Amino acid sequence: MSIKFFWGLGFALLVSSCTGKGSGTIELADGTSLKLERSETLRVNITSEPPTLDWNKATDTTSSHIINNIMEGLVGYDIEDRELRLVPLLATEWVASEKAKVWTFKIRPGVKWTDGVSFEPQQVVDSWRRLLAKETASEYAYFLFAIKNARAFNEGKVPWEQVGVRIAKPVSGPSEIKVELEKSMGYFPHLLAHASTYPIRLDLIAKYGEKWTEAGNLIGLGPFSLKAWHHDKEVLLERNDTYFGSKPAIRFVHAQMIQEQATALNLFEAGKLDAIDGIPSTELKNARKKKEFRSIGVLQSYYYGINTAKPPMNNPLVRRAIAQAIDRQKIVQVLAGGQTPMTGWVPSGMFGYSTDVGLEFNIEKAKADLLKAGYSEKMPLPKIEIQFNISEDHQRIAELVQSQLKENLGITVELKSQEWKTFLSTLKTDPPTLFRFGWLADYPDPDNFMNLMTSYSDNNRTRWSDTRYDKLIEQAATETNNEVRRDLYRKAGKIMLEEAVPVIPLFSSTAHLFVADRVERFPVNALRRFEYKAVSLKN
Repeated sequence: MSIKFFWGLGFALLVSSCTGKGSGTIELADGTSLKLERSETLRVNITSEPPTLDWNKATDTTSSHIINNIMEGLVGYDIEDRELRLVPLLATEWVASEKAKVWTFKIRPGVKWTDGVSFEPQQVVDSWRRLLAKETASEYAYFLFAIKNARAFNEGKVPWEQVGVRIAKPVSGPSEIKVELEKSMGYFPHLLAHASTYPIRLDLIAKYGEKWTEAGNLIGLGPFSLKAWHHDKEVLLERNDTYFGSKPAIRFVHAQMIQEQATALNLFEAGKLDAIDGIPSTELKNARKKKEFRSIGVLQSYYYGINTAKPPMNNPLVRRAIAQAIDRQKIVQVLAGGQTPMTGWVPSGMFGYSTDVGLEFNIEKAKADLLKAGYSEKMPLPKIEIQFNISEDHQRIAELVQSQLKENLGITVELKSQEWKTFLSTLKTDPPTLFRFGWLADYPDPDNFMNLMTSYSDNNRTRWSDTRYDKLIEQAATETNNEVRRDLYRKAGKIMLEEAVPVIPLFSSTAHLFVADRVERFPVNALRRFEYKAVSLKN
C-alpha cells in the first residue's frame, strides 16, 4: 500500500455536503448537478488530495482508498475475515506447480469494464509490463521482481518476451495467465491483491494521456465508478451496476478532503459524519466512552527515516546515537492509544515480529556513540530537521522527539510540516535529514516490510543500501521453513537496525474509529483497506 495506510497519516474519515436528514448536490464533469440523498450516500473524508489515481504509480493510502473501490485485481482479501484470506476476483482460481515456482490463474469470463468493453487477460499483462517498465518510474516495480527476468527487464537487460508471464487458452475453459518465478514463493498470489498490479487499459492512456484518471475518462472494473473529482475538495463514487460481483447496497460514496482531525471529530459529533478513522490522541480518553468507538490492531509501523547521504546523518554513529536517545515507551504512554513500542522492523501481530532486534533506549550509549562520531559539548552536532506531513499527532510525536534529543544529547531540532502530496514529492526528490513515515502492510507477510528496505525498492527513501541485507531478504522470501526464515529476517534486521540505522522504528499502530449507528458492515481490518462494497445504511 505498499505503501499503504499510515497511522494518523492523513485521513480522519467521513464528511459530506448531504448532512443531517437532508440531501446535497455535487457538480459533475459535464457541468450538470447530481442530488445526493443521505439515505443512499456514505460520506467519507480522505483528508487530502490523492496524489494520483494511476494504480501503477500510486504509493500512498489516500490514493489507494479510492482505487480499491473503483478497481479489482486477480485476487483480493476477505476484509471481514480476521485471517484476511484471499478470495477470487478477476481470477476464479489459482494453482501452484513446481514447488510454487509456477502459478496459473484462471481468468473470470464475461467481465465488462464500465464502458462495456470486455475484460481480457492481456490487460493484466499490459499492466504488469507498464509497472515494470523503467520509463513508468513506478515505486512499486520491485513488487513483481520475483517473476522470472522481471528485474532484468526493469533494468533494460532483456526484452519483455523473456519475462516469465504468458497467456494460455486451453482447448476448453477460460483463458489462463501463467507466471514463472525466479524461485519458489508460496505467498505470490498475495502480491496480486495490491493495486499496482490491477489490469490497465492502454487505449485509454493513449487517448487521454496524463488525464486518463480524471472523472469522465477513468474506466474501471470495481464495485464503484469515479463520478466526479474536484481536486483538493472532494471525490464522488457511484455504484457500478455492471459490476461482476455482488452489487453494493449504497449508491454513492462521497469523499471530502479535510486535514484537521479535530474538525472531523466535531462534524461526527454534530451528526454530519458517518465515521472517523484517526481519532486524535488527545481525544481518545473520551472517545472510548462512546458506543460508536471501534479499535483494532493493524499491521502497520510508524518510524523515522534518515537520509543517510546528508551530513551529519551520513555517519552511522550519529544515527545510532539518535536512535538510542529516543524513549519509545514514553511516546506511546503520551499517545495512550494502545501502540506497541518497536525497535524491530516487523509490526506486532505479524510473523517475524521481534523484541530482540534494534537499539534500545540508552542515553549513556547514545552519548558514547555521538562522542565517537566526533561531537561533544565543545563541538555540538549541527542543527537537524524533522519533517512530517500535516497532522496533529505527527506534530505531537515530533515535539516529543525534539524534546528528548535536546534533553538527552543536547541536539537542536527544527520541525517542519508539509501537505501530504508535497511531503511525498519531497521524500522522492530530496529526503530531509530526518522524516516521519509509516508502512501499512500491503499483504500480511513480513517480506512486505523487510523488502521495503532493499537497495532496489523505490519505497526506500533513505539512500541506504547493503548487498548483505538484500541477499538475506531474497533468501527468506523463498524459504519454506518458518524458523529458518525468522532467523534470516533477524540477521537482516540487525544489519539494518543496529549497524547501519537508516530508520528508527518507534511503534506499531492501533486504529481508532467512530462508526455511526446507521452504518452497517463498515470495513475495520488489520490492513486498513477501506472497501465499501459490503457497506449498507439503515433507514
